[in-house]
Amino acid sequence: MTRHSLQQPAIILIRPQMGENIGAAARAMWNFGLDHMRIVDPRDGWPSQKAVAMASGAGRLLDEARLFDTTAEALADTTFVMATTARPRDLTKPVYSPEFAMAEAARRIGTGQKVAVMFGPERAGLENDDIIRANAIISVPVNPDFPSLNLAQCVLLLSYEWQRQLGEVGQPAAQVTKSEWASGLEVEKLAEHFEQRLDTAGFFFPETKAASMKVHLRNLWSRMPLTKADVQMLHGTMRQMARWKERG
Repeated sequence: MTRHSLQQPAIILIRPQMGENIGAAARAMWNFGLDHMRIVDPRDGWPSQKAVAMASGAGRLLDEARLFDTTAEALADTTFVMATTARPRDLTKPVYSPEFAMAEAARRIGTGQKVAVMFGPERAGLENDDIIRANAIISVPVNPDFPSLNLAQCVLLLSYEWQRQLGEVGQPAAQVTKSEWASGLEVEKLAEHFEQRLDTAGFFFPETKAASMKVHLRNLWSRMPLTKADVQMLHGTMRQMARWKERG
């Protein structure tokens, strides 16, 4: 990651289907000063000559792009994630406009947080299993009769709003916080710990509803702004409750 990338959101393409769209997204990013791209499980493999051809002068972004197998791995070091989606979801999360989303990104980066924006595959967009890992949703006000945006168009729109925020509020300055924000990996491990303890306690009943209950539980974690100290305390709470049960 470049030094410049530390002061901007990561653009994460989840399971993109066409190399051309990845290249066009890279070009859109670089138009507005973004250079931190992550790619999760691209359908046609990586690297992609079609992506390079479409990126034109933004080929460096593709050379430096980080490749991941899963969404969870791509988000492991992030502390605040926003997911772009046009479809209504049965998940309770704050919904931001593109303008507000990038203003929030600038504010959080200014406090030392690592912000990411997820974009789904071209055919159907992000799946619920991706979105439950996000802290907020970005909804673009589009024509309801034709709501589908091309991947690169959506990246271009958010990149433009990011650059506009910088023009209005200036480059965010780092601020000191009393406790560092928990990373995506730390929140993921905490969610797994709770699921394991609750499963042992027989919480996920009846079995037919277990999957849905786990989705809503994961969604709860993503809505909570957790610090590293919060995560450590919650791990300790669950361990102590298990010890208390064993003594009883």
